Amino acid sequence: MELKKTPPAPPAVLHQGEFWFTELHAPGTGITFRVKQVLYFARTPFQEIALVETSDMGRALFLDGTVQLTERDEFIYHEMMVHVPLCIHPRPRRVLIVGGGDGGCVREALRHPEVEEVTLVEIDGEVVDCCRKHLPLTASRLDDPRVRVLIEDGVKFMKRSRGAFDVIIVDSTDPVGMAGPLTREGFFRAARRALTPQGLYAAQSQGPIFDGKEIGRIARTARKAFRHVSHFLAPAPTYPGGLWSFILAARGARNPAALRPRPLPRGEKTRYYSAGVHRAAFVLPPFVRDFIQ
Repeated sequence: MELKKTPPAPPAVLHQGEFWFTELHAPGTGITFRVKQVLYFARTPFQEIALVETSDMGRALFLDGTVQLTERDEFIYHEMMVHVPLCIHPRPRRVLIVGGGDGGCVREALRHPEVEEVTLVEIDGEVVDCCRKHLPLTASRLDDPRVRVLIEDGVKFMKRSRGAFDVIIVDSTDPVGMAGPLTREGFFRAARRALTPQGLYAAQSQGPIFDGKEIGRIARTARKAFRHVSHFLAPAPTYPGGLWSFILAARGARNPAALRPRPLPRGEKTRYYSAGVHRAAFVLPPFVRDFIQ
C-alpha cells in the first residue's frame, strides 16, 4: 500500500535479465519483488490491476502499483481483520464486507458457524473475477451459498442500509482516491446506522511506521460517530513498515476491546490468530498511542 504523498516507484525494471517490481513506501524506502510471471493485467474504470507470480511470496495482487496481498503472508491480515470482531460478537449472523474482492475476509468469516450470510460489496468486479481465477485459495469461499457478492459502490450501499448487519468489515485500499470516503465522518455514521444494536465495525487503518498521522486522523474521525473506538496491531510483512493497525468500534455501550474472545469452533485452525494474540494485539506501543491520542 503505497503512500500517495511520495513519488511513485517505477512499476517494473529489468535487472540482469530478470523482471523486478518495486513499490516505494517512502522516498528512499520500498519493497522489491522478483516477478516470475504476470498472470493478469488490466486497467479498469477504477484502477490498474496486476496479479503476478513472485519468486518468494507466491502470487501477489497489486492495485495501482501497491501490494494488496501475497499468498505467503495474507493469512495474518485476513485472520486479524475478521476473527477479532467475530470472536467477541455474541451472535454474528450477518456480516458485511466492503472491499475485499480477493475473498480473504469472506473465507475467514465463514469459519464461524453462527454466520448465516456474508455480503461482499466490491466496486470493481474485475478484482473479484481475477482473484477467483488466479488466487483460488484466497477466493475459495466466494461461491459459497451463504455469500452474496454485489458489484457496487460501498459508500452508497452503506447509506441505504439500516440496522442490517451484526459485523461490518471494511477491507479497503489506502484512504485516498476512490477509497477516501471510507474514512470520513459521513461513512462512519452510515456504518453505525447499518449495524444492529450490538454491532461491531472493523477496518484497516494504515501503518504507524510511515503513516502515523493518518492513523490519528482516522481515529479522531471514527470517534465522532462511535462511542467506543479501539485500535489493535498485527504484523504485515509486505505493507509499509511491516506493522499494521486496525480499528474496532461498537454501536453499543460496551467497549469491544475489553471483551473476552471466544475460541474458534473446534476443527478450525488458524495460522496467526489466537485468543492470546487477540488480547495482546490491543496493547499498543507508546508511539502508536501518541498518534491516536
